[in-house]
Order: sequence, then structure tokens, then C-alpha cells
Amino acid sequence: MDSNNLIINLTDISFSYPGSPKVLDNLDLQLSRYDKVGLIGPNGSGKTTLFHIIMGLLKPLSGKIEIFGKTAKEEKDFISVRRKIGLLFQDADDQLFSPTVLEDVAFGPLNLGRSRDEAVDIARKTLDFLDLGEFEDRLTYKLSGGEKRLVSLATVLAMEPETLLLDEPTTGLDEKTKTKIKKTLCELDLSYILISHDLDLLFEITDSIYTIKNGKIIVDDKVHLHQHTHAHPHGLYSHKHK
Repeated sequence: MDSNNLIINLTDISFSYPGSPKVLDNLDLQLSRYDKVGLIGPNGSGKTTLFHIIMGLLKPLSGKIEIFGKTAKEEKDFISVRRKIGLLFQDADDQLFSPTVLEDVAFGPLNLGRSRDEAVDIARKTLDFLDLGEFEDRLTYKLSGGEKRLVSLATVLAMEPETLLLDEPTTGLDEKTKTKIKKTLCELDLSYILISHDLDLLFEITDSIYTIKNGKIIVDDKVHLHQHTHAHPHGLYSHKHK
């Protein structure tokens, strides 16, 4: 692995919630530039917990976190991490808190030190990129579930991250919204880890699939040839083709 392109490097990460068994048990994870990784595992296996540890929202019991070549251990270390890595929460309501869509999307750039005019300009360009230009004056609490999901993605992209952590970005969405999110991710020149139970989605927009099992990461790096005569780097997992 090219250490110069290594973005996330977790070594021997263990974590448990109070009074519970270990969710993560000496887990290792690496993500390099341009990697597009799917992450699967049963509910409660630690997928979301892993994201929160990477962002410094949870502190591991043990192990080492390196982000962009620097050790991240204390809260101050994660300030720069959150400037470079965008986290899309599983629940859009955890991400949206401003009265209007434009204010929500502009909040991130403002928090990064942009002027009001610059932040608004970035927000509008991001909304236009997602075909949400007409949403800027909409009240966030009146948006549908799919609309909230897209606006949440806009709030993350407006911060111009170098990497994305996407927690179930298409769960519960209609096909039109799913297609829009999928198209957006395909157009982004960013590395990302995407948690999803939708294997068909992962086959389309990721290069490899990792599984969390027994608190550890298992990598499927084998290409299998299927009877329908095309190859996937995810051949260990059964799936359907539309």
C-alpha cells in the first residue's frame, strides 16, 4: 500500500459501550486516495460506531488512529480531521438544524472561516450541483425524507471534503432519489466508505466491499466470474441484476 496516499489508517481499534461486549475488537482499516469502499455487516456490528471513532465522536478503548499521516487521539486532533472528512449521518435530522436549506448548506463553509458571501456562493453552487437550486428558501423541517437526505449530502459537500463517510445514504428512499445520490457519488472525484445493506448499489459505485464480522474488518478482494459473464470485485456476495 502506498503510504503517501493513505488517508485513514486504523490499527488494533477496540471499542465497547458501557456494560456491553466489545463491538470492535482489534480492528484494522486502511483507506487510500481514490478508494471507493462499501461496508456491510448486520445491525449492531459496529459500522456506525466505526465512523464515529474515525471522526472523534467516540473514543476507542485501545488502538491507534492515523488520519492523513497524523495521529489523532485528543479532541484537538480531530478538528482538522472534520475539515477534511465529511460524515453523512444515518438520520438526516441529525445533520439539519437551520431554518432554511440555504442556511443549512452555508453553515459548514461559514464554520470553516469563509465570509458570508463566499459561504452563500458555495452553498448555491453545491445545491445546483445536486439539482436542488430551487430548494434554497425551503424550510428544512417541511422537506420530505428524500429531500432531507439530499440536502444533508449538500451540507457535507459544501465543506469541500477530501473523503466521505456515508452512513446508509439511500435507505428508505424512492428510486428517483436513490438514482440522484448514486449519480452524484459517481461524479465525485473523492474516496469514500459507504455503509449500505443494498448490495446492488455497492456493486455499482464501489471498488471493493469490506465486512465487519466479530469486531474485525474482512476484505473481499477476489474477482469472481458469474454465469452472466461479467466480473465483479465483490464476487463473494450474492446479488441480483436488474
